[in-house]
Amino acid sequence: MADQPATVPTGADVDAFVATVTDPVRHRDAVRLLGLLARVTGEPPRMWGPSIVGFGSYHYRYATGREGDAAAAGFSPRKASTTIYLADGFDAHADLLGELGPHTTGRSCLYLKDLDKVDVDVLEKILRRSWATVSAPGFAQV
Repeated sequence: MADQPATVPTGADVDAFVATVTDPVRHRDAVRLLGLLARVTGEPPRMWGPSIVGFGSYHYRYATGREGDAAAAGFSPRKASTTIYLADGFDAHADLLGELGPHTTGRSCLYLKDLDKVDVDVLEKILRRSWATVSAPGFAQV
């Protein structure tokens, strides 16, 4: 996998960021994901860069030697869809993705246009499984 751009915690106010989301569906989904990911991870939300809401962190090291820290779970309300970040990728979640409902994927990103159109219980299972993997000692994305 190619190196991904670095994003760091900014200290910006998460609630203020979510308040700026003007699309009503993205805003509603962002509020719901704040609660869901806080419950799944037990971690408070933090802004990572200008537009990613992250929970927890993990350390990564690429074969190129580049290393750093990234949110262990997170999302971003983008214009076209809400992006949910799964640092462990999709192989371990293939069984559940088939039950999720309308979505697309790319690298470690799960794109959802509307949480009301997916099975949120299945999404929670995916998030819990991903969180368990990424927060386990020794996890390293390479």
